[in-house]
Amino acid sequence: MIKKIYFQSIFFSFFFIKATFAAESGGMPQLNPEFWVSQIFWLVLTFGILYLVLSKLILPKISNNLESRKSQILENIEAAEKQRDDSDAKLQEYDEIISKSKLEANSIFNQAREKAIKDIGAKREVLDNQIDNEIAEAEKEINSLRKSAPDKINKIAIETSSQLLQKLIGAEVNNSSISAIVDDLCKRNGDKYYGN
Repeated sequence: MIKKIYFQSIFFSFFFIKATFAAESGGMPQLNPEFWVSQIFWLVLTFGILYLVLSKLILPKISNNLESRKSQILENIEAAEKQRDDSDAKLQEYDEIISKSKLEANSIFNQAREKAIKDIGAKREVLDNQIDNEIAEAEKEINSLRKSAPDKINKIAIETSSQLLQKLIGAEVNNSSISAIVDDLCKRNGDKYYGN
């Protein structure tokens, strides 16, 4: 309050005491008190027009620009947050899809492996059955050959012996006597060769 009174007294003392700042010839006209009224008028007029231009034309445009920028920034922030939420949701969906596809791939792989094992087992059984059948048939053939082998061998031995004796002696030999000799030898040595 004291400062206000002090500055007012200084202002009025400059305003009413003309002699203090009276300019002699060639002095500064701004300090001459007789021009102060006109200077104050033009000062108030100039700053009043400047204030009106600033407050009515320029400052509203600046404040509108600032408000539009602020609203645009807030909209951009909201859009960015929404996009971030959307991207988080999409990322979570992507992770779920990947985990589901991994589980499905594992189940498909396990099913394929089990099917392959079953197919291999079925084919192995079929092959084992075929091999067993072929072995059984071969054993039958071997048994039948083993059973018929002594007769065939005896027949071949009789024919060969008769041909050899015919070539050696030059006369025909009775097949019944050769057959008796071969049968006797077969009975003595047959167990050794044929397992009978």
